[in-house]
Amino acid sequence: MSTLGDRIKLKRKELSMSQSDLADQVGISYAQIGRYETKDVQPPAKTLTIIADALGVSPDFLLYGSTDEKAKTRLSDPELINQFKAIEAMDEDDRNVVKKLIDAFITKKQVQKLAH
Repeated sequence: MSTLGDRIKLKRKELSMSQSDLADQVGISYAQIGRYETKDVQPPAKTLTIIADALGVSPDFLLYGSTDEKAKTRLSDPELINQFKAIEAMDEDDRNVVKKLIDAFITKKQVQKLAH
């Protein structure tokens, strides 16, 4: 799985930008861009947003990569990941029904927990 730095570097190179070019657009030093790309340093949220804008991607993409990569960093159950993918492919009405069912189940479990 790629890192935040890998994704910044990849997008920067896709746009034929140097570290200095990106740094100028973001308003920081090129050395700081280098640290983000190679030293596993994470920029502050505001800087991350500016970098994402300069690269034409979302901050979410820089942090997590593709939607699949993001899901894998959050969920570890492969069957659950596949189920959520299937739900995501449904039309909006069906997705809303599934969301309501999940909300109802979670609420039930929370009430049971409080009762004990």
